[in-house]
Amino acid sequence: MALNPLANPKGVKLCCELCSKPAFIVCTKCRVTYYCDTEHQNIDWIGIHEKICQHLIALRTPVPFISGSEEQREHQKQQQTTRQKQMIELTRTCGQKLLFESQYEYSIPAAMQSLKFSIEVYGLASIELVPSYLILGEACIGLGRLSQAEEYLSQAQWTVMKTPECKNDIKSRLHRNLGMLYATQENYDDALKHLAEDIYHASCAFGTDDIRTSGGYFHMANIFHKQNKLDVAFSLFTKLIGIWFNHLEVLVQQRTRKPTPPKGIGPAQFITADDEFDILDEAQGAEAVHILHSILQIREKQSSSTPTIMSKIYFTLALLYVVLENYDLARDFGEKGLTSAKKGLSTDEEQIKLLTALQQCIQRLQQKVK
Repeated sequence: MALNPLANPKGVKLCCELCSKPAFIVCTKCRVTYYCDTEHQNIDWIGIHEKICQHLIALRTPVPFISGSEEQREHQKQQQTTRQKQMIELTRTCGQKLLFESQYEYSIPAAMQSLKFSIEVYGLASIELVPSYLILGEACIGLGRLSQAEEYLSQAQWTVMKTPECKNDIKSRLHRNLGMLYATQENYDDALKHLAEDIYHASCAFGTDDIRTSGGYFHMANIFHKQNKLDVAFSLFTKLIGIWFNHLEVLVQQRTRKPTPPKGIGPAQFITADDEFDILDEAQGAEAVHILHSILQIREKQSSSTPTIMSKIYFTLALLYVVLENYDLARDFGEKGLTSAKKGLSTDEEQIKLLTALQQCIQRLQQKVK
């Protein structure tokens, strides 16, 4: 829908959601979001707006003054802040997911939204803005806009440097992005230094064998692979498969264990802490798909890849797709894992047994869904 800016109340300026230029188009669903043209509207819709469109109505509609008590006004303010923090989490997760899917152009609107809400909640100088800068920086690296990437990462680095209490997980992500930037510039020595810092800080925050540490190993392995240092690269790829296999195996076990016997009376009997299980959020799921398929592609091209190695990769992918509830792909990778395990010079009976059990489990899950 086209708008006539001259028809706006005096002093009201409509700006494009993506570029802040004068806006002439409004989203007809929420009517509180504006664009300079249909291209920016489409990018924003695909990137994030579809998910947050209706949420923006309450957040951007002026709140009427409450003539009640100070306590009521404070409660209203806290509710608004809670909604804004939820939006920060949602938009960051969406932006990170799109990065792992290499949809860099569409990750930018999500990152910009997370940045706007972070500024509203925490202010311009807060360390809470850094994750949004990092998503924007990584998106620009992916798009080849390296000067813009450097600007975002410099802003993130400056904020981290002047925040002594900055947590290790944020430092980890900063060094990972700097490593990716230098790798893109083929400055591999500096890239590896930053990725080593990434792994150090991630290990301090989560442990050396946590999936949140795996990204640093992955980017480091890719650099060694580019440098034709294959022994080091494949050693790191093997470590990555082990990290993800162990994590996904736990998640699958949680989903396939026998239900806890009901306790108590009525509906409450079915609500037990034992029946809860961990999840992969959208970003973690996309990261797992990206890392594991990248390793698979590299390994499939190597004549030196043994059936045992390939079986473990297929097994890990089968576990992943069980967690993602894509049972057709889970079954396909499970079958490939079984075939590879049976081709080994020394048949891995334990691997075959586990994969056979997984295939039976997948079949039961598929029947349950139908």
